[in-house]
Amino acid sequence: MIDNSSYYFRESDDLAAYGICQKASQRDLPRQEPSAVQRFLNHRHDGPSMASELYNPIWHPLLFLYQIIQWLMDKILSPNPPNHSTRLGRPKVAIIGAGITGVTSAAHCIGHGFDVVIFEAGTEENVGGIWSPANPLSHVPLPPSVKWDRGYPDRQQILSQVRQLWKRYGLDTRTKFNTKVDKLYQDEQGRWIVNNTANGRFDGVISAIGTCGDPKMPSLPGMDSFSGKIYHSGGLTGKPAKGKTMIVIGGGASAVEALEFAAAEDAAKIYILARSDKWIVPRNPFWNVLLALNIFGQETVLSWIPEALLRRFFYRDLADLAPDNKGLFTDTPMVNSDVMDKLRSGKAEWIRCDIEEFERKGVRVNHRDKGVDAGGPGRQELIEGDIVVMATGYKRPELSFLPDSCHEKPYAPPNWYLQTFPPEHPSLSCINCTYMSAIGTVGNWHIGIYTRILLMFLVDPLTRPRPFWMKRWIDMTRLVKSTSPVGPFEFFTYLELVWWFVFCVAFNPFRWKWALFVFFGLNFALPQHVVEGEKKIRNGLGWEVDSSSADVGIGF
Repeated sequence: MIDNSSYYFRESDDLAAYGICQKASQRDLPRQEPSAVQRFLNHRHDGPSMASELYNPIWHPLLFLYQIIQWLMDKILSPNPPNHSTRLGRPKVAIIGAGITGVTSAAHCIGHGFDVVIFEAGTEENVGGIWSPANPLSHVPLPPSVKWDRGYPDRQQILSQVRQLWKRYGLDTRTKFNTKVDKLYQDEQGRWIVNNTANGRFDGVISAIGTCGDPKMPSLPGMDSFSGKIYHSGGLTGKPAKGKTMIVIGGGASAVEALEFAAAEDAAKIYILARSDKWIVPRNPFWNVLLALNIFGQETVLSWIPEALLRRFFYRDLADLAPDNKGLFTDTPMVNSDVMDKLRSGKAEWIRCDIEEFERKGVRVNHRDKGVDAGGPGRQELIEGDIVVMATGYKRPELSFLPDSCHEKPYAPPNWYLQTFPPEHPSLSCINCTYMSAIGTVGNWHIGIYTRILLMFLVDPLTRPRPFWMKRWIDMTRLVKSTSPVGPFEFFTYLELVWWFVFCVAFNPFRWKWALFVFFGLNFALPQHVVEGEKKIRNGLGWEVDSSSADVGIGF
């Protein structure tokens, strides 16, 4: 779990669109005594398994409806894997990264008849990206588009689904492991080359490296003198915490995850040392949808309404923890319903402070009152503990392997077309690795939409925008969000993202025929025969482009 993370929680990868993951089959395992973490997970899994039976529609009407929607989406909208003998003859796509976004986008390509090769820097154990080493209590909010036991599946469920998806679509035979991408460039015909020509040539590229790299482990004064253990929040699995006092440095989503881990392991006391205030919202579909429906993607004159409701009905007696000088629509909030209960129980304590230094028995802080900025006046206090968890997030993976033209200001990431397409390269899409902060559900169909927009650009030259028009869209978005307290592409909401997609398709009449395919992934709606007919029109108008290059835009 990382601060400023993926839409609501993860700052890395996302999950599939419209049910392309299916529930993994249960396997017979030797019976073992469950650990504290397992008992916690079992408690959170109360209710029938999605794979076995439906919830009672009378006692659990919303969960019953949730399951029905999942079933319908899976049956109607999930692209079918091709047979092993099927020859995939459409444009070939390179996928960089075998995390959730990489596997998901690759499955979409394969399901629609486009061949892929996945390049993964790690081994097969790294399939799933940041989720492969995550703590077992890691959760992410997911929409009712894949078959989960609940709307916030844990790490084990997520990895099971992703790895099953990876095999189901034959991606296990299309993945090159231990292949770090250092260079991405084009040949004379505009085809993409990954590292060197030995890896082949590609018509399009999806960069799915996420936003989480190596753990950040800052060096603080006196760390060597601390008598206890110091861990990063991403490496808590298997660490003993029962009966111990845990100090968590950091006030983001990773800190809340560490809090959940400590509570599940029956730690005696948990202190969260937060430098700044950050919004926390409940794990509740109503709140999630309500906040994501801000189509403006920024603070508005009405933003005080959801903020006031959160203070009144969610924070309640802990309203002191709610930010006063930071708008709800400026940064990714943390999604957690249990943190407040843990704080009210007295088992956990949230301290607004600056870290001064480590001492033998704990961490010395400058404890500040509400409204006092970081570094401001406070009172010195020693927080004693047995374990210190550095909930300090992860380093952001670099996009330095992309061509220099992708980094030219003022159109450097995240200031790209639809935030993922560099203006000079419509055949390159960097999905879920350029955003900064957002509000909305993770996954749903947005990975699928981004992937299918790329496929549309690869197949249909008239849909492929010129760099001029891609830059004008970026300029228009900057103008619309000119009053935002953060950059125009540094924060967005899910409805704003949907608006981007709708505008993208509606603005160009040549994209209208692609609407059902782009938005819903319906294979019969892939209008390749129409594109072939339009080729005669393009020839007559003199609009024909080099068919060997899918990186030259002639549309708008």
